[in-house]
Amino acid sequence: MRGGGGTGTRWGSGATTPRSLSTGSSPRGSDDGEELVEVTLDLQEDDTIVLRSVEPAAAAAMGVGMGMGASPAPAPAPPARRAEHPASRSRSPAFRRTSSHRLLQFSQELKAEAMARAKQFSQDLTKRFTRTHSRAHLSGDHHPAAASSSSGPSSGIESALAARAERRKRAQLDRTKSGAQRAIRGLRFISGSSKPSNAWMEVQANFDRLARDGYLSRDDFPKCIGMTESQEFAMELFDTLSRRRQMQVDKINKEELREIWQQITDNSFDSRLQIFFDMVDKNADGHITEAEVKEIIMLSASANKLARLKEQAEEYAALIMEELDPEGLGYIELWQLETLLLQKDTYVNYSQALSYTSQALSQNLAGLRKRSPIRKISSTLSYYLEDNWKRLWVLALWIGIMAGLFIWKFIQYRNRYVFHVMGYCVTTAKGAGETLKLNMALILLPVCRNTITWLRNTKAARALPFDDNINFHKTIAAAIVVGVILHAGNHLVCDFPRLINATEDKYAPLGIYFGQHKPTYLELVKGWEGITGVIMVVCMLIAFTLATRWFRRSLVKLPRPFDKLTGFNAFWYSHHLFIIVYIALIIHGERLYLIHEWYKKTTWMYLSVPVGLYVGERTLRFFRSGSYSVRLLKVAIYPGNVLTLQMSKPTAFRYKSGQYMFVQCPAVSPFEWHPFSITSAPGDDYLSIHVRQLGDWTRELKRVFSAACEPPVAGKSGLLRADENTKKALPKLLIDGPYGSPAQDYSKYDVLLLVGLGIGATPFISILKDLLNNIIKMEEEEEASSDLYPPTSHSKAHVDLDTLMRITSKPKRVLKTTNAYFYWVTREQGSFDWFKGVMNEIAELDQRNIIEMHNYLTSVYEEGDARSALITMLQALNHAKNGVDIVSGTKVRTHFARPNFKRVLSKIATKHPSAKIGVFYCGAPVLAQELSKLCHDFNGKCTTKFEFHKEHF
Repeated sequence: MRGGGGTGTRWGSGATTPRSLSTGSSPRGSDDGEELVEVTLDLQEDDTIVLRSVEPAAAAAMGVGMGMGASPAPAPAPPARRAEHPASRSRSPAFRRTSSHRLLQFSQELKAEAMARAKQFSQDLTKRFTRTHSRAHLSGDHHPAAASSSSGPSSGIESALAARAERRKRAQLDRTKSGAQRAIRGLRFISGSSKPSNAWMEVQANFDRLARDGYLSRDDFPKCIGMTESQEFAMELFDTLSRRRQMQVDKINKEELREIWQQITDNSFDSRLQIFFDMVDKNADGHITEAEVKEIIMLSASANKLARLKEQAEEYAALIMEELDPEGLGYIELWQLETLLLQKDTYVNYSQALSYTSQALSQNLAGLRKRSPIRKISSTLSYYLEDNWKRLWVLALWIGIMAGLFIWKFIQYRNRYVFHVMGYCVTTAKGAGETLKLNMALILLPVCRNTITWLRNTKAARALPFDDNINFHKTIAAAIVVGVILHAGNHLVCDFPRLINATEDKYAPLGIYFGQHKPTYLELVKGWEGITGVIMVVCMLIAFTLATRWFRRSLVKLPRPFDKLTGFNAFWYSHHLFIIVYIALIIHGERLYLIHEWYKKTTWMYLSVPVGLYVGERTLRFFRSGSYSVRLLKVAIYPGNVLTLQMSKPTAFRYKSGQYMFVQCPAVSPFEWHPFSITSAPGDDYLSIHVRQLGDWTRELKRVFSAACEPPVAGKSGLLRADENTKKALPKLLIDGPYGSPAQDYSKYDVLLLVGLGIGATPFISILKDLLNNIIKMEEEEEASSDLYPPTSHSKAHVDLDTLMRITSKPKRVLKTTNAYFYWVTREQGSFDWFKGVMNEIAELDQRNIIEMHNYLTSVYEEGDARSALITMLQALNHAKNGVDIVSGTKVRTHFARPNFKRVLSKIATKHPSAKIGVFYCGAPVLAQELSKLCHDFNGKCTTKFEFHKEHF
């Protein structure tokens, strides 16, 4: 109930309150021993009356009632308010907190008017509670006042208030409990790791920068205290603290800002709770109504960028009132809000944290005991070699071969006559040229995807790091850059000038290579050798530059029309300059100045196998994509610019979970193929992919399919959808694959830790679905086996051989992976719609708790922040009541802020000692480095073995 005019806080030094009066009354006389009721009212400046509290006299420890016909109780006590002594304190808990000198402000006229209005208000309350609690009276309430049939109206109020008073006694929580301790440490209005003194210095600096004439405006208050991303919440905080100080201003000075700062940074939980309560209780009547709860839910949703929560604010406000106001009084009080905050952990019985015992901890973390420096170094080195031995031996072999070729060529030309003319320039150039032949051949092998996918399933995978194929491709490219600099640089800057400046006598023996007449510098460059060399250098320079992260990810912003040089398209097309490079390389190798014998021209020998293999792969890809005819079954566009394509599954298309395929849409580009993780499981009768709009090609793909989709119809979600029955024709789609990835080998690990950032969750959705399908099949096989082949009893005299053979020969499905932990981190609430069905299905069908899912939403402030406090309470409450998370709309709990992966790995290591853990990651490179380091650190500290893998596209 809202009041006007003078409002204020309910207690605290320096706080002022609306004028209050308290009266104990009873609808009937108390001669028959019935209990009395104390009604505390606030008289506002606009002559409105606001109910402060209505409590049984016994619950409020009253001794005397002031109602008509009331008689004093046996124990002597002063009345709630006496006209002769206006400064006496009321025994009402709400009024007890009021400063006594405020009572002097009440006049006799106001008292009389308040009494008259209080009597009318009490009658209205009686009628209301008669209706609300009629069911309780019919069930036989044993309240003393309910014994009389004529006291029915008052019994409703009395029973409701008595029930709330009893519930308040039971809600006295022990704050030493761990759950309460965590809650008490929460409800922070200012988050951050800075010390209070440093934080205040920053606020002062902001004040000096933002203040005008020594005053800070209300609009600049969020910037000043560091709440720029939640300005509405900060302004509401400003208004709340202003109300507490009886201020209705739009600007404050530095001293007033310091007072506000001290209040919001107060370490007292009670102080923080009171501020939060005041933010909800805008009319400062000590009660929170459903409308006020709805308003603060919308404010919290806005601060945390939860648009859907704002739309459902009314529903969730009713849920809170249903939980905290079972008596139906229509309001909740401070102690009830405190109860919800401190008990929220008791509601969270879903997606529990990993449990572990001290015994398992001591067993698994045995490596944490102190060791000598030498032992630490040797242990670190051994774990490094264990994690990287595949990479190390391949790199060592590659570097050794390059060094051998360079030295061989260097010595060969050191012993030739040309060395006396050109010196070490020619030996260095020829040595580098030989390494270039090798690297130009090897650089094609890591991108022969079909070959690598096939080799992953052979014993070669035990010794070769196929997961690092793209890294090896980049490493070889870097070696080519160094080789080109040494080879072309020495020729252009050193060899050619020395040759043209040589004397006739020195040049004469070289005439058989360069002609009888000594060539000029321009003639050397204009020859076949020079022209093809320049062409290769220019093409490589373009391809290497546009393949860098700055250009490929469009981090470089160029003006039009040069902006076309950035993005994936520029990278894709520039990389096809390799065709020109290899043609020029073959010509360059056949027209060498210093070698004329064909069998000594070795360029074609290096290139023949890799180029033939690559051409064969591209040919296979061309014909296979034409044979894989797919039919689009369903199209949907989800929030976050994600396009979902569900298509028919070709008969010959067999894949593993975690693999990916290439997709081409001729309506967008007839040449471009782009890789996407397959999100359907191998057991599904369809293929599906999820495409996030990140570049020019994906942007155009979404536009093409959006034009073919139909707007949402009534009764369905507000997504753009299309299917086989859509009137508009859907664009044609070609696919090629599948291709191998690190995640496809998930089944060889005991435990999985799957971490996806945003759209990076796509490779792991297929794994989760495949795991779930395998779990269901195992259960079905066990049930079928028990039905068809029941166990034979020992009393049975004979078992026929045929039955025995069938029982013993029946293959059993064995699932090596015992547990899977899925962590999905995203910035947008709408992202959870992408895989909502999958998560609900897993939560419902995974009865053995093999799969544990954790959603993290980084747009919501971390737990303990006042801006997300109500969201956290509501989240726990709604799931306990309805089994659904309010943020994701699934049965999976959504955590706030970012996960602490050090703690995650620690708990997994403790729960699974001596297990082999596969850590698979797909997302931003920054987190990949963190996870890789954590895996390496834990491998040296515990008996659990972590193997880290990350996706490359």
